Amino acid sequence: MTITASVTLTINGEDVTREIEPRETLADFLRRDMQLTGTHTGCEMGVCGACLVLVDGKATHGCLVFAVQAEGSTVETIEGLSERGIIGDIQAAFHERNALQCGFCTPGMLVTAHSMLAPPGVPTREEIRDALSGNYCRCTGYEAIVDAIEAVARQRAGEEVAA
Repeated sequence: MTITASVTLTINGEDVTREIEPRETLADFLRRDMQLTGTHTGCEMGVCGACLVLVDGKATHGCLVFAVQAEGSTVETIEGLSERGIIGDIQAAFHERNALQCGFCTPGMLVTAHSMLAPPGVPTREEIRDALSGNYCRCTGYEAIVDAIEAVARQRAGEEVAA
């Protein structure tokens, strides 16, 4: 006999109710039950950042949260951010600066970038690096990613940005 629990939450603007196993992580729920595969599972210990999603506006490691803990919350995935065009400028900057290679870490990097750029202002390169410390990339290296995020921050602040 499988024990299930009902969970109701809003995912990418859509109200969702599902019966799930209480031990299912939010990342697994999003990937398996909701077919939102942009949320990746990497280390499954909250270290690599591949599973980052926004829960009530806060960047959250989906591998460390049980889906039932998100009851009543608003969850936004990389698909939701992308479809709504909220991160279009960040995505373009990543592309322009070659700040991605295999793409596995990219959704988590974009969620981190979006989260850190939400408040107005231009973070320093050190602040950007600090914010990215919870994201692990094995391919690209971080300079291009830091460059892309800094460029978007400056652009949003109305500053001139070199290509």
